[in-house]
Formats: sequence, C-alpha cells, structure tokens
Amino acid sequence: MFKKGMRILLAAAAVAPLLASSAWAAGMMTIIVNDPSNPYWLTEGNVAKATAEKLGYTASVNAHKGDTNTESNLIDTAITNKSVAIILDPANADGSVGAVKKAVAAGIPVFLVNAEINQEGLAKAQLVSNNAQGAALGAQQWVEAIGDKGSYAELFGAPSDNNAATRSNGYETVLSQYPDLKKAAKEVANWDRTQGHNKMQSMLQANPDIVGVISGNDEMALGAIAALKEAGKLANVKVGGFDGSPDAVAAIKAGELQYTVLQPVAVFSEEAVKQADNLIKTGNTGAKSEKQLFDCLLITKDNIDRYTGPFVLAQ
Repeated sequence: MFKKGMRILLAAAAVAPLLASSAWAAGMMTIIVNDPSNPYWLTEGNVAKATAEKLGYTASVNAHKGDTNTESNLIDTAITNKSVAIILDPANADGSVGAVKKAVAAGIPVFLVNAEINQEGLAKAQLVSNNAQGAALGAQQWVEAIGDKGSYAELFGAPSDNNAATRSNGYETVLSQYPDLKKAAKEVANWDRTQGHNKMQSMLQANPDIVGVISGNDEMALGAIAALKEAGKLANVKVGGFDGSPDAVAAIKAGELQYTVLQPVAVFSEEAVKQADNLIKTGNTGAKSEKQLFDCLLITKDNIDRYTGPFVLAQ
C-alpha cells in the first residue's frame, strides 16, 4: 500500500507543473471586429481567434458593424463572461473610448487592432497599419499608372475612423507635388463597395473626363470599378486600392485594378493576441510602446505571385 501511495503522490507531483502551466492559458478571449462581411475584418477575427485557441484560450468573435451601442453591449457581455482579455477593432475613434474605459474598470485588458482611439493610456496596446506610409506607397504607384496630369476622384472611408483621414492626407502629401493633377471630386463611401459604386456613378456624371480614382480601401475601389465598367470607362480610368483583399488581388490579375496597398492585418491580429497572452502570463505585453505601427506592402501585377493567402504577401 505504501509503495502504491507513493506512486500516486509522485504522479500527482509530476502532473502539477503541467496543470499550473495550463492554468495560465485558461479563460475566454473576446474578439470584437467591425463587419466580417468585409474580408479584411473577417481575416482579422479569424486570425485572432485561431491564435488565441492555439495558445490554449477559448475565443469568441463578434461584430459591432460600426455601431458604438452594439460595441458597448458586446463589452458588457465580455465583462459578464469574465473574459481575460479583449481584442477590439474600435467602432469610433472618440465614441469607443467609453467602452474601453468600461472594460478597463472591470479589470479586463484591452488590445486595439486596426484602428485607434483618441485617448492613450487606456488600452494596453494599439496595433495598426502604418497608414501614412501605406498611403504614400499607393499614391506614388497611382501616379505611375495615370501620369502626372489630369483630373481625378477620391473615395474616402468612414469619417469616424482616423484611418480614413490619415490615408487621404497621405495621398494629398504625394499628389500635391504634381500641380497638373487636379482633384475634381471627393466623396465619402464609408469603406463600402455598394456606396463606392453609387458615389462613383454620381462623380462620373459630374466629371466625365477623370483619368483616375484613388480609394481609401479596396471595397470602395471595387465598387468604383463596377460603376466604371457599366459606364464603359474603365479602360480610360485607372483605379488604386488599399487593404490587400483577395478580391482586389483578383482585380489586379484581371487588369482592372492598378495596385492595392496591403495592410498586414494577419500579422498585427496575431501579435495582439500574443501580447495579451504575455500580459496574462507575465504582467507585461513585451512591446516597447502602446501605439505600434506595422508597415504596409504594395501589391502590383509584378509581385502578385507572392500573395500566398488573405492579406499575406511572402517576403
């Protein structure tokens, strides 16, 4: 009996460190994205969830679709579920501050991805694309495509998202260097393909001689391409995108889109979860700063064969 009891005790002692280790990874990570009908946000949620589960957590993905009330309710649910961390793509640079504060007050660390909020010191990290760098890349490629003169139109993203203004300003910084390039029209299309299509139709009616369209994201660019096709003008109007979506890559292959600027969403979504895991395990994210920028990459017909998966360009 003594030997048998000793064997049980020794076995329990051997298992104890494993149990202690797995306890670190116990719990739910709540992932909140914008709208998974957009492949960009779908990838964001899928990558974050897969990373969390690989690290031993359970994970849920929900969407606020740009509505701060829905976002607030999802944060409440995360608090009720005793989430160990929240990965959030904020709905609004100002309007999401309250939701983040609520989570922090409940003792849940928040990691922001893709978009920022207009207050530092609340989220443990804000991981976003380097939108200014990406916009400069895109604008330079766009000028190569259309030349340095003519009238053009711009499709602008959601004004509540700081990324929209950052990209637009980045475009302006480059394009203002070409005095013979004239911006004939600029319309808000809220990152949406249908709105991009409709706004392109109205801009074309008022400005039939434009030579190019520069867009804040791929969905709006693809909507513009559809409208240009319908009007029989796509052959004479060059369109540039931003995101690096699979549909945009297909449009480049088809010769309909000149380029897209890839946002490394697959990279920073994974990194946000890893930083949350580090914080839970060690009390530190492992990052040097709260705000972290991830450089964008240019995709053209010349390097499109290196596109190995949604929002991934092999280096």
